[in-house]
Amino acid sequence: MSLQSALIGFLLSRLLPTPMTPQENVVVQTTAVATGTMPLAAGFVGIIPALGLLDEEKDGSAPLSLSWFAAIGWSCAVAYFGVFMSPPIRKQAVNIVYHLHLTDRTLRDVSPVQIVDEQLAFPSGTATAQLISVLHKIPPPNLTLRHRHSGYSPITTEDEADEEPAVSPTDSVSEAAEAEVLKTVQSEGWSDLVWSFLASAFVTLLSYFFPVVFAIPLFGTYLAREWAWSFTPSLSYVGQGIIMGFPTTLSMSLGMLVGWGILSPISKYSDWAPGPVGDMTTGARGWILWTSLAIMCSDSLISLAPVVWEVGNKIYRRAFGRHSPESGDDFDKDDSEVESEDRLVSNRVVLWGLVGSVVAGTVIVWAVFGDEGIKPWATLVGFLMGGLLSILGVRALGETDLNPVSGLGKISQLLFAVIQPGNVVANIIAGGVAEAGAQQAGDLMQDLKTGHLIQASPKAQFYGQIIGSTLSIFVTVTAYTLYQKAYTIPGPSFPAPTAYVWLSLARLLRDGQLPEKSGLFMLMFAITFGLVSALKTLAVRRQLWYAKWIPSGVAFAIGFLNTPSFSLARLVGGIVEYVYHRRLGDSASGSIRLIVIASGFVLGEGVTSIVSLVLRTFGVGVASCAGCGHGMCGGC
Repeated sequence: MSLQSALIGFLLSRLLPTPMTPQENVVVQTTAVATGTMPLAAGFVGIIPALGLLDEEKDGSAPLSLSWFAAIGWSCAVAYFGVFMSPPIRKQAVNIVYHLHLTDRTLRDVSPVQIVDEQLAFPSGTATAQLISVLHKIPPPNLTLRHRHSGYSPITTEDEADEEPAVSPTDSVSEAAEAEVLKTVQSEGWSDLVWSFLASAFVTLLSYFFPVVFAIPLFGTYLAREWAWSFTPSLSYVGQGIIMGFPTTLSMSLGMLVGWGILSPISKYSDWAPGPVGDMTTGARGWILWTSLAIMCSDSLISLAPVVWEVGNKIYRRAFGRHSPESGDDFDKDDSEVESEDRLVSNRVVLWGLVGSVVAGTVIVWAVFGDEGIKPWATLVGFLMGGLLSILGVRALGETDLNPVSGLGKISQLLFAVIQPGNVVANIIAGGVAEAGAQQAGDLMQDLKTGHLIQASPKAQFYGQIIGSTLSIFVTVTAYTLYQKAYTIPGPSFPAPTAYVWLSLARLLRDGQLPEKSGLFMLMFAITFGLVSALKTLAVRRQLWYAKWIPSGVAFAIGFLNTPSFSLARLVGGIVEYVYHRRLGDSASGSIRLIVIASGFVLGEGVTSIVSLVLRTFGVGVASCAGCGHGMCGGC
């Protein structure tokens, strides 16, 4: 989201009388990301739909459907905790470098990896900073350790960047490449964005009036109707696949093949899941969900293990004095903060913000759900849990570019099954509170990394995050309410598979019952992907070339959760990205052009879906259901 926000912000700034500076572009991008994070952070794709799936007989509570005002209250309760967590986490994750005070003798015995203990990479945030530097014609951020120690040379305007002295031939080549990128973006950026937007909008609108367009029976109507093997040629999904990249979409497609091509028929014909394949309770889709859950938990826990070990080891060393200068292995903190105090968020604001967001959030959650939903003390524990999990999640995100919030959410559910047992509603809500903090802190940390490299004001970014989060409360709740009135959520058009994950785990922790034989497959896949995750984590840390080709457990599991139509379209996007870069190499101008087109695809469907929503609200139906078998198409 950061790359697209920065790019679109830059293109829009070309329409202004005075174009934005690089630092202003960062603030715009930060605000946009904070606005877009709320649907995930507040659980409108998982937590809220899960509460609507409650069964009084199974769960001891009737389905909960929040009114507009109640949903606003819930969103306010979780909107700000992650934002106020981001300044102190930024200090640790982005700026601080630790040095080993070593003698010449000990230096020879220490690997280079041990010399620097912090300074997380945040790949997406760093890539966004590099993109902004190219678009605004400023020197790219220097990511070397030497540069980190010495701080930054301030660049206040684009004109000053153009007044650099003579450079070496290598620098000249680099500047020529950057000039080519800028020329491509300025001359073709708008054209690519508009045409990709219109193409996606046309396909989306066409699919509204002719639903079969998004439910093509790729392998015949029988497999499409009975086994959910259809293809949705959504250009938005294709764009998402381009942005995600080929390795991730390949992992997702492998999961799709194993889940829907192997395990689904096995569970159906073995009578372990006798219901219709798409049924989340008695069908194969509900059965393979458990294997997906095991994979996600195993992958997340294993990938977090090194982070937990390093953090724990650091705390142990400091607590028990294992880092004294005399010992020769002191981790002495060198604050590489390059910002002046007036550009930083004050400790007082952070402290009062954290306390206020926790207290207000606890009271609001109690007001929305009442004592029967969740006790105030449990909500308070959820916020504390969210703070701890956000630190682990941000660390993992900084190293791997993957925020393991799905696994972190499950960890919180396990905890609340112990401290407030038997309450499915409390388990889901408290888990959502904890996950919200980790989700927000992680997404916003990428932007703070970008700002750190481009020298944007952290305080300005912080206020941008506050503004974006506040605006998103009303936009998200209003949009969700309208969609809920026009569509069934979860339903054919919006399956919301993560809602079933939240509810299923809460029920398991309450009743301890699994579908027949699913436990065996959960164990097998958990062990397998625990080993795969360990191998991938090791390969990433050692920067081995094949690390990206080792399957991602989370992406593999998502292939189980989503029907094949979603994964196939994203695979098309991944293949486009792979072939494009294979043919054109790693050309910066080519990469940016591809991002522009992918962004246009996503934006086109997003905007047109609002038009479709308005049409459905006013009773405008489909033009034809031709080609749609029973249950194959939404709206028919």
